[in-house]
Amino acid sequence: MKKLINDPSRVVDESVEGFGLAHADLVAVHTDPIFVSRAGGAVQGKVGLVSGGGSGHEPLHAGFVGLGMLDAAVPGAMFTSPTPDAIAPATVAANGGAGVLHIVKNYTGDVLNFETAAELADADGIEVRSVIVNDDVAVEDSLYTAGRRGVAGTVMVEKIAGAAAERGDDLASVAEIAERVNANVRSMGVALSACTVPHAGTPSFELTEAEIEIGIGIHGEPGRRRIPMAPADEITEMLTNPVMDDLGVGGSDQVLLLVNGMGGTPLSELYVVYRTARRLLEGRGATVARSLVGNYVTSLEMQGCSVTVLRLDDEMTALWDAPVHTAALRW
Repeated sequence: MKKLINDPSRVVDESVEGFGLAHADLVAVHTDPIFVSRAGGAVQGKVGLVSGGGSGHEPLHAGFVGLGMLDAAVPGAMFTSPTPDAIAPATVAANGGAGVLHIVKNYTGDVLNFETAAELADADGIEVRSVIVNDDVAVEDSLYTAGRRGVAGTVMVEKIAGAAAERGDDLASVAEIAERVNANVRSMGVALSACTVPHAGTPSFELTEAEIEIGIGIHGEPGRRRIPMAPADEITEMLTNPVMDDLGVGGSDQVLLLVNGMGGTPLSELYVVYRTARRLLEGRGATVARSLVGNYVTSLEMQGCSVTVLRLDDEMTALWDAPVHTAALRW
């Protein structure tokens, strides 16, 4: 294992410390317990947004703390849910008096720990609503979930709900738009290679040079099937067609297309995938109205990508276009 680390048990602490130093104009880093909040504290009168999950998926979630997205993010240990004793103070830090929305990827540990933290916040007089993101079409149940996994569609939920909160929507309205995004977004991914969690020291699963895994999860969970390596166009079809089928894309749909890198794939290859995914969407009659290509929800150094499609309406498009200023997303 070759990694730019010191002590494997300190990777998250040292990484978050460095993140805070690099982006001190945007975020404040808190330790013991560890979480990241918006610089300057909670915005009074605004609904606060909190998300989090295991580390190793950077820039998710800390990279999306700032104007127009999250008010706090809670990084757990590598591929491990953060605990309620960290989520609860992050919720307090995000509270500007209008309540807090928890955006939770559908992994059993995340769901249970955010539920406990919401109960603790309620005891402190903070109203909390939760939205569970479950956009992965690959499998219904997996190693870490009951139901579908939450993957790169989380970026759309955080961005659009964050813009709704920024414009002054109340908690019920912000939760409603987050649920609407989740209902209209689907994703599927592929792994060309495994990743290595620092404290484990060995790859999370085994793939030969001639194999790929279709439908892989962001923690290396098994996908739909393991197949021989194939050309990019064929792989992209295996990802995009199930997404379109599940979402029912067609007709005059306006969509947002995200091709997300898993951490170890160069942009040149992601654009090859984008080219084919867009052609497939347009072949169904959809219009790709917005696009995003890059590493947004990663799996350490895993080679591979995911394709995410969000069916847009006018309100979602306007909220996607609204100003955002975070370490990983800004316009």
